Amino acid sequence: MNNQLSNRVNQMATSATLAMAAKARELRESGKDIIGLSLGEPDFTVPEFIKEAAKDAITQDYHSYTPVDGYGELKQAIITKFNRDNGLTYEPSQIVVSNGAKQTLSNLAMVLLNPGDEVLLPAPYWVSYSDISKVAGGVPVVIKTSIDNDFKVTPAELEAAITPKTKMLIYSSPCNPSGSVYSKEELRGLADVLAKYPQIIIVSDEIYEHINFVGGHASIASFDDMYDRTVVVNGISKAFSMTGWRIGYMGGPSWIARACNKMQGQVTSGANCIAQRATITALTNSPERIKFMIDAFKERRQIILGLIKDIPGFIANEPEGAFYVFPDISSYFGKTLNGVTINSASDFSLYLLEYANVATVTGEAFGDPNCIRISYAASTEDIIEAMKRIKNAVISS
Repeated sequence: MNNQLSNRVNQMATSATLAMAAKARELRESGKDIIGLSLGEPDFTVPEFIKEAAKDAITQDYHSYTPVDGYGELKQAIITKFNRDNGLTYEPSQIVVSNGAKQTLSNLAMVLLNPGDEVLLPAPYWVSYSDISKVAGGVPVVIKTSIDNDFKVTPAELEAAITPKTKMLIYSSPCNPSGSVYSKEELRGLADVLAKYPQIIIVSDEIYEHINFVGGHASIASFDDMYDRTVVVNGISKAFSMTGWRIGYMGGPSWIARACNKMQGQVTSGANCIAQRATITALTNSPERIKFMIDAFKERRQIILGLIKDIPGFIANEPEGAFYVFPDISSYFGKTLNGVTINSASDFSLYLLEYANVATVTGEAFGDPNCIRISYAASTEDIIEAMKRIKNAVISS
C-alpha cells in the first residue's frame, strides 16, 4: 500500500540517530551487550529542584489545555533568560513555546519557506535540518566545511553559496554533531556577509549554549543589524537533561512568532502543562545549578579524545561544546575488516555496531560522508569500554 502514501513521506529520510538507537535497542533486547553512543541524550537525572516544581504543578492542579504559544509566566521566564544569558531583549509577542525545539524548527520552515526556496546548511549539520526544509518545500544547499577549520563555515564559503533563491540559513552553535562553537568575532564575519542579503532569515539553534567549554556563548542575534531577521531556537533537553519533557522555544521577530503560533495551533496546540511549569523553574534559576553536568561533560571530552588518539585511522579535532566528537574515519574506505568491505561512513558505523557492539551514527546523515558521530553523553565507564571495543575491532581484523 506504499503507493497510497504521499510523495512527501516517501521522499523523507528516517532520522539516522533514531534509527541507530532503535537498532541498538533491538540488539540489546536480543541479548547483545550494546553500548549506545548514538543518541544526544544526557545520562543525568533531572535536577531535583526541577522535579519538585513539576510535583508542585500537579498538586496545584495544572491539567488544562495550555495557550498555544505557552503560559505567560513561562514566556516571561524565557524573556528573563534571554536577557540574562544572551543580552537579548524580547517582548512576549516574540516568544513561542513548542513541543521541543524540533517542532520550533519545523514551524519555522513551514511558515517561511515556499517551494524552491533555498536553505543554507553549513555541514556538518543536525540530521533533521535537511528533511525539515524539504518537507516545507525548501531546497537544502549544503556548504561543506573542513575539520582543519573545526568544521566552521567561513564568510567566503557562506557568500559563495548565496543565490537569489536563498531564503534561510540554519546553523547550530555549539554544533551538533561537531561540537564547534562560533566566537563573536566569527559570527560578526558571517553577519557582514548576510548584511548584504536582507532577504535571508537566520535560524540560530542554540540548544547547547550552556554546554560550552571555551567561555561565553555568542548569539548572532546580539548584533543590531541581525536582530530583526534572526530567530533564536532553544530548549531544555540538553543542558537540563529534560529530553522527554519536550519543551522548546524561540525568540524572534513578532511577525514570525505570530505565524508559528498559527501553524502550531493547527498541528499540536500548546505544550504539556506540567513540563511548562517545571521549565519556568529551570530557566529562572541560575545556570550555576547545572554546572556540575557541564563539568562532567568536559571531563568526559578529555577522556574520549585521549582514547581516540590511540585508534588507528581516526582523525579528530577538539570540540569546544556540546557532547560529541566527530572523527574523520575515511582512511578505512576501501578496506576490509573481518570480511566486511568499508565503502562509506555508514558501512563503518554498522561495522562497529556488529563487531564492536558500539552504536554510533554515520556522518552522511549530518552532511559529512567522511565522519561518524560519537556521543559522550554516557558514563565514563561506558566511554572507556566503547573506545576499547572500537580499537580492538579495527586492529584485530
